[in-house]
Amino acid sequence: MRVIRHRIGARGPDLPVRPTYKESACPGPSYLERYRQFMSGSTYFASHFGLRERPFTLLPDPDFIYWSPAHKRAFTVLEYGVFTCAPITVITGEVGAGKTTLLQRLLQDLGEQVVVGLVSNAQGGRGDLLHWVLNALGLDVGHETAYVTKFQILQDFIIEQYAAERRVLLIIDEAQNLSMEGLEELRMLTNINSGKDELLQLILVGQPELRDMISRPELRQFAQRVTASFHVPAMDLETTRAYIRHRLTHAGGTGGEFSDAAIGVVHEGSGGVPRLVNKLCDFAMAYAMSSERATVEADTVRDVLADDMFITTRAPAPAPTPLRLDRKIME
Repeated sequence: MRVIRHRIGARGPDLPVRPTYKESACPGPSYLERYRQFMSGSTYFASHFGLRERPFTLLPDPDFIYWSPAHKRAFTVLEYGVFTCAPITVITGEVGAGKTTLLQRLLQDLGEQVVVGLVSNAQGGRGDLLHWVLNALGLDVGHETAYVTKFQILQDFIIEQYAAERRVLLIIDEAQNLSMEGLEELRMLTNINSGKDELLQLILVGQPELRDMISRPELRQFAQRVTASFHVPAMDLETTRAYIRHRLTHAGGTGGEFSDAAIGVVHEGSGGVPRLVNKLCDFAMAYAMSSERATVEADTVRDVLADDMFITTRAPAPAPTPLRLDRKIME
């Protein structure tokens, strides 16, 4: 399997705030020592709680995946789309809902018979998207190359892979950034086929706005090509509790490092979005360590929220517009 990622730079986790207490009055490692631990990565404050590593990092990590009912269904839809040769599969969810983690897990499970091109944050007018696709598949083509020539290069590559008994899977991440013209261009790419066999499969992953766009009357032809779709919702309180316990035990803890009351505040403050849960829990553990607490309590989480260390940009979006598809598994 060949995977080429096109991503913009990712922002790392926030640095800890320098404590206001005097270093000499506080037992344990100094601030500078903790800062060095932070910069070294996954071990920051882990030893304080008896953990092997930080359980709540912001980077997607398939090893930490928690299979909530919604994430199980989303992954089933992804697998269904790949293994039934569906022309287009659509997965949506709020920012930080775990979509990228599911994609990484899917890529781990694909064999050598699938050639994968991964495109992130593709933008531009007609022809630009096709250029992104060619780059993702490792096909070096100059920007000045005519559109017809680019399309022929892609078609020849796809047919060549088909002759070698390999399928081409194109994954578009952050697909909500595409214009309607870009989505229509993708639909045209799925017309490359050999009789009854689909030679190019598309997986589109994006925020809820993607579903709203696909549901527009102008894109009804695109919607008819979507075989499977699923929206990953935010977690409820029970799922958030199980999610936090899972990540703690996976990192070597007992699962009891957060009290039930603290988890309730985390859920309320994060809206049940996994990435926001991670961020809030990570800060809360740093606060608890600075206070020499072995357990994160509700007041610690409230302190993080009160100090504006945890910033949310908007409330969770309402349920997205259901896609009207000729054939689908789940909504």
